[in-house]
Amino acid sequence: MNKQRIAEVSRKTGETDITVKINLDGSGKSNIDTGIGFFDHMLDAFARHGFFDLDVKVKGDLNVDGHHTVEDTAIVIGNAISKALDDKKGIKRYGSMILPMDETLAMCAVDLCGRPYFVMDATFDAPMIGDFDTQLVSEFFYSMSYAAMMNLHLRIITGSNEHHKVEAMFKAFAKAMDEATSYDSRITDVLSTKGSL
Repeated sequence: MNKQRIAEVSRKTGETDITVKINLDGSGKSNIDTGIGFFDHMLDAFARHGFFDLDVKVKGDLNVDGHHTVEDTAIVIGNAISKALDDKKGIKRYGSMILPMDETLAMCAVDLCGRPYFVMDATFDAPMIGDFDTQLVSEFFYSMSYAAMMNLHLRIITGSNEHHKVEAMFKAFAKAMDEATSYDSRITDVLSTKGSL
């Protein structure tokens, strides 16, 4: 399986103007500019720990709030992931990670099955981390699961620091995605009894 898995997707609405380029077989390099510092930090962590090369350029209506920027960025990244995966032949399909970050323990499991479903078990006591609204964590991953057509489960098992909890979730997602998108030489077609994903 030597096919290049690179995709570029753009999306422009009255609320956001977004361009994303992803290489699923990269080295973790990123160039991120969403206008929300903490969100940039999380996307950089996703790229670095998933070994994805990721370019994200966003112009959003931050004069309103960060909601449209975060939600629409997830949609475009999810679309790019789906496009880069193409027919999904040879990939492991499933990935999971239990990731520690100081006092926090986060769990993520994904299935690149072509059926969107999202479950998150995490609460945040602080409304903001820097300029990032913690309500947007669930919005990001919900939108990601539907745009990339994946099952996505996230849980904070233990944790008290809001920064650690969110960062551990993004890193666990990255590691689970790295596993799910990786090739297995035993899989000659797609890993499904249906014959397609």
